[in-house]
Amino acid sequence: MQPVRLAGEGVYRWYGLRIYEARLWVGPQGYRDSAPAAAPFVLELRYARALQGSRIAEASAEQMEKVGAGSAVQRKVWLETMRGLFPDVREGDRIAGRYVPGVGARFYLNGAPLGGAQGGAQPPVLDAEFAQAFFSIWLSPRSTAPALREALLRQAAAQP
Repeated sequence: MQPVRLAGEGVYRWYGLRIYEARLWVGPQGYRDSAPAAAPFVLELRYARALQGSRIAEASAEQMEKVGAGSAVQRKVWLETMRGLFPDVREGDRIAGRYVPGVGARFYLNGAPLGGAQGGAQPPVLDAEFAQAFFSIWLSPRSTAPALREALLRQAAAQP
């Protein structure tokens, strides 16, 4: 297992309300602004308030559109996938997305796999195009939260 390190962290606020804390974890290869990303990483969101899973999915699809990720048809399909994947969260819950280069993304709630995996099995992998679009919400230069992006990428370069 490769060592991981915290690359950066920050807080997302909406109209002054604290919505979540975000943390980006990277391996020795770090993170580079390239599409698609060449190294694995984990983006973790710790929620500061209760939210419905359907609202998380809708907000994610809206942000994908704002950063220009995917086509309208793809985003519609992705929205339905996310509605079936993301649960309602309570204050303190963590949803983590693990990016797997060339494969896609896996998601976890408080460390447990999301998406129908049972008994500690791996959660399903969502395709590479979805993964790139989803993580672009936070990591794209076109992110609508540039200060959070900067905080996440603060120490994301590869280690010597």
